Amino acid sequence: MNPANVVEGIAPFGEWETWYRVTGDLSSPKTPLVVAHGGPGCTHDYVLSMVKIAETGRPVIHYDQLGNGRSTRLPDQGEDFWTVDLFLAELDHLLATLDIKDRYFLLGQSWGGMLGAEHGIRRPAGLKALVLSNSPASMALWASEAEILRSQLPREVDDALRRHEADGTYQDPEYLAAQKVYYDEHVCRVVPNPPEVLATEHYMDRDAHVYNVMNGPNEFFCIGTLRDWTVVDRVHLITAPTLLCSGRFDEATPATVQPFFDAIPDVRWEIFENSSHMPFVEEPEHYFRVVEGFLAEHDA
Repeated sequence: MNPANVVEGIAPFGEWETWYRVTGDLSSPKTPLVVAHGGPGCTHDYVLSMVKIAETGRPVIHYDQLGNGRSTRLPDQGEDFWTVDLFLAELDHLLATLDIKDRYFLLGQSWGGMLGAEHGIRRPAGLKALVLSNSPASMALWASEAEILRSQLPREVDDALRRHEADGTYQDPEYLAAQKVYYDEHVCRVVPNPPEVLATEHYMDRDAHVYNVMNGPNEFFCIGTLRDWTVVDRVHLITAPTLLCSGRFDEATPATVQPFFDAIPDVRWEIFENSSHMPFVEEPEHYFRVVEGFLAEHDA
């Protein structure tokens, strides 16, 4: 993509600022795609490869959610501040700032898909299609499936995880080494991780406050404020055409995705056979072909 077609900006949001990046021309006849990253507490960097879709002429918008990356950091804010409603309001404000709230697509990955589901449940008139990528419908399902995945790890790995979780020693080198075994199997199977994934990790190494508060110390030990989150009883309210994406080895296992497929009226599901939690990194050509093909059906 020609650098001239990339614009970065700041959307004021209350007292704070949301950083965004637009790849492509928002005046394009193609419906713009907004990409919501995971976490909560990651940055847009690891999903930046989504700009590949802009080569079709479709503008693609990335942003760093409040508290993360290039947006305003608020490390002193406690649990009551970091809510789903906060991030929904931020997304609404970004859509209005970019003047696309009347016509847009939304792709949410992992936590971004959880946010996307909450957004879709509200039935915004401008949401023309929704992609929920590698996202669970409830954290109870996510946690119970993580237990199954952990039980399939080598015994000494799971033992190390449980020992340090009991002690609260999440930064112990033994715990981090065991954590990486899980990540290499169920989060990103491209090892070593590519630069865009490492860029998000770099930001989180410096400031993981939002992630720690809302999620917990890692992907499979979820003890944060989202631990009871669910949309299982509400996803039937989503009216936008919806594409579900997940990987065969994904930590977002089929059981965590199934409630979306069962209840959303207009839905389809693509499972990427050689991927875990990041098929856009692990099977990029297939992933972008599926996603853009779905979006193109709904441009009108």
